[in-house]
Amino acid sequence: MLVSALAAASGVPVPTIKYYLREGLLPPGRATGATRAEYGEEHVRRLRLVRALTEVGGLPIARVRQVLACLADTTPLLVALGTAHDALAGPVTTQPPAVGLQAAATLVADAGWRVDPDCTSLTQLGAALAALEGAGLPVDPAALQRYVRAADDVARDEVAAVPGGDAADAVEFAVLGTVLHEPVLLALRRLAQQHHSAVRFGS
Repeated sequence: MLVSALAAASGVPVPTIKYYLREGLLPPGRATGATRAEYGEEHVRRLRLVRALTEVGGLPIARVRQVLACLADTTPLLVALGTAHDALAGPVTTQPPAVGLQAAATLVADAGWRVDPDCTSLTQLGAALAALEGAGLPVDPAALQRYVRAADDVARDEVAAVPGGDAADAVEFAVLGTVLHEPVLLALRRLAQQHHSAVRFGS
């Protein structure tokens, strides 16, 4: 298909497709002339992924590039998934205090989770716990355990659905699932809070 058909199939405008091509987020099509190229279903699939990362996930182009690099990587599947999740988490702007990092490490260890001690999400958890403590709102340990159990249940089901074998397929599935499901989880939590507020405080 030509670029106009690619735009129609993917829902991404032609100028945006050309921008993604220039930025290396979309592989070039098969040249059929000096200024023409043909594109296939793999380009439609890549555009849908990039669109989900940028529009739903809100990732900047540099982090999208990091995620896409995992799709072409020949590293083991577990390493590729970890790299992709770290790219989704984004950089840590400030190092949390040691007490926050220790609280995060203890929480994860108590859950029995096997995680990379240098992963971004662990540092972000430490920063969040330290911020709650600093604001005078430390999380009750029982509440934290409920969060851990809920996260564990959701993650177990999500990982069980990831296709095995091809690393690129697995990473793409996991990345899309993470990016597209996180807004659902956040919205459901807020809706549940709205409901329980109405039950408790409504007339």
